[in-house]
Amino acid sequence: MRIGILGLGRIGAFHAETLSALDAVDSLVVADPLMDAAKAAAERFGAEVADSPEAVLSAGVDAVVVAAATDAHPALIRAAVEAGVPVFCEKPVARTMAEGVEVLRMVEGGGVPVQIGYQRRFDPGFTAAREAVRAGALGPLHTVRAVTLDPAPPPAAYVAASGGIFRDCSVHDFDVIRWVTGREVREVYAAGGNRGAAHIREAGDADTVGVVLTLDDGTLAVVSNSRHNARGYDVRMELHGFTDSVAVGLEDRLPLRSVEPGARFPAGVPHDFFMDRFAAAYRAELAAFTEVAAGTRPSPCTVADALEAGWIAEACALSLRERRPVALAEVRTL
Repeated sequence: MRIGILGLGRIGAFHAETLSALDAVDSLVVADPLMDAAKAAAERFGAEVADSPEAVLSAGVDAVVVAAATDAHPALIRAAVEAGVPVFCEKPVARTMAEGVEVLRMVEGGGVPVQIGYQRRFDPGFTAAREAVRAGALGPLHTVRAVTLDPAPPPAAYVAASGGIFRDCSVHDFDVIRWVTGREVREVYAAGGNRGAAHIREAGDADTVGVVLTLDDGTLAVVSNSRHNARGYDVRMELHGFTDSVAVGLEDRLPLRSVEPGARFPAGVPHDFFMDRFAAAYRAELAAFTEVAAGTRPSPCTVADALEAGWIAEACALSLRERRPVALAEVRTL
């Protein structure tokens, strides 16, 4: 299989490395607005360099991976679909929900598969939790807790273009809550503040938020996110049912220190980066995409799936701004 890669920044270069190691991939064609980045990736992974997205799509590729800046996602997805090339695109689908809806309408019924990058769906822990829920091993759920804590804030330029903490960070929790539980979010209530990085405050964003989600069966899901977790990169989930409870991320590299006398857990070196915590998940995600591109499996995360997480983020932003519960029906436009 011949794969094109559009965007060779941090995540694009990581994807190039992953793809180059997959048995299903024979060759790569890469492009980036910064030609030096494309040439560096080509030299490192034995890829061909193209000077534009159009050149990549006309280079006989079987599929394309979009890892460019968010603002470019809609146009690049459209170009790939119009060329009949299966496309994997990092989240989000678009900068705004209105643009995301346009992308959804464009790809629906087109016959060209599109996969959006929510890698937690491929993490062994989250997968096992989903299987436990589906098997009924926990009984009916009553409480879900999800945590994403970054070790340090992203730079000012990233924050300014991110769309805010709910759209940039919390969406991973929102997506995986839907995926693991199999339920939809009915209502949200969000609170937040900023006691850390000045550039986040100046961008009108929060650096720490808490959200209570009410799912459509009455289950409560509590989401906690922060840009400041000095001990490391912390991603966890707890699912509590009337029969049993399970946890994702409760392992030796958990960046949390117990103060219980004699406690020796966790004993490992804490995770300090998302690509470290989810390296295996990213590999499994792209391996799945080669199957999607080959037509042997459906997209495991569609544009519609990604937009559902986006609507939750929109509701949270409104809730934080107006300090009140917000029903998903208030923000949804389709």
